[in-house]
Amino acid sequence: MPIATRAFAAVAADRPLEPYRFERRDPGPDDVAIEIRYCGVCHSDLHMAKNDLGNARYPIVPGHEIAGVVTAVGANVSRFKVGDRVGVGCMVDSCRACEPCRAGEEQYCVPGMTQTYGSRDPKGGPVNQRITQGGYSDRITVDQNYVLRIPDALPLDAAAPLLCAGITTFSPLKHWKVGPGSKVAVVGLGGLGHMAVKLAVAMGAEVTVLSTSDRKRADAERMGAKHFLINSDAAAMQAAAERFNLIINTVSATHEIASHLQLLARDGTMVMLGLTTEGLPVFALPLLWRRRSVAGSLIGGIRETQEMLDFCAEHGITCEIETIAPDQINDAYARLEKSDVRYRFVIDMARMAALG
Repeated sequence: MPIATRAFAAVAADRPLEPYRFERRDPGPDDVAIEIRYCGVCHSDLHMAKNDLGNARYPIVPGHEIAGVVTAVGANVSRFKVGDRVGVGCMVDSCRACEPCRAGEEQYCVPGMTQTYGSRDPKGGPVNQRITQGGYSDRITVDQNYVLRIPDALPLDAAAPLLCAGITTFSPLKHWKVGPGSKVAVVGLGGLGHMAVKLAVAMGAEVTVLSTSDRKRADAERMGAKHFLINSDAAAMQAAAERFNLIINTVSATHEIASHLQLLARDGTMVMLGLTTEGLPVFALPLLWRRRSVAGSLIGGIRETQEMLDFCAEHGITCEIETIAPDQINDAYARLEKSDVRYRFVIDMARMAALG
């Protein structure tokens, strides 16, 4: 029997999100039904709601930083039971047959992963009629292979953003082998950036934060950053030339990056994580002169995401959050556009019931 679900949805690019009711599928043999307790608000949610990438299909329920509790499981489910604390990140399925999927990197699925919202839903009905709907809702049904276990040491509210902000920064830090002795710079101390700082510090790196002002300097130092650079300070930037093995660039708006390449040591890499919608000029000479690279990275696979959650539990790492009610989402979006959040909004879905 379909599961009645309450949510907030974007209904058009130029309209605020509004209450929305729809039905989730009843758990099939391999499915886990989840009562959503908390859902983080990612900058990509804002991009999708406003159709910045040109591929939104309305109505759409955003949200891919989901933490909750299992309420039912299908007959074939062996990994979870009713009452388990679980999470759902940015994907809910993939082809499972291509080389990336077989390697445990489902995020790079060649036909394309099934995103938690906005994708064609292979289990939700005719493929050309149904799309996946995300976590700004009180229920979700997900295949067990795409559900994560949230360790008891992590509170659900502060753990929710780890399902995107956490894994998006953890994955490149692991891929580029950050550890003791690594010198890492983080561009932008926001939802992604503050997680990059915490994770890199826990991995043993010496971390520097680059920002447009010093208003977050105290926060960066509290999180373990050893240095703080204002990227408009030409003298300071020159002094930091060729210092870093890795630069994690988390900025989700168009910005200048060419000058930052001079900060990379020989064989250093700048990894782009922010979802920008315009081109960013890069000049060849700074790359050639020190064999530098500019790369991208996209979340992590299910196996790596579970590794990240376990790492965060071991090291006491959570996201710094501001909890909101579901009907405050439009105000949160307005503040998000102004970078007025420290450092992640999280929707308390239990407060959905009070809205009727």
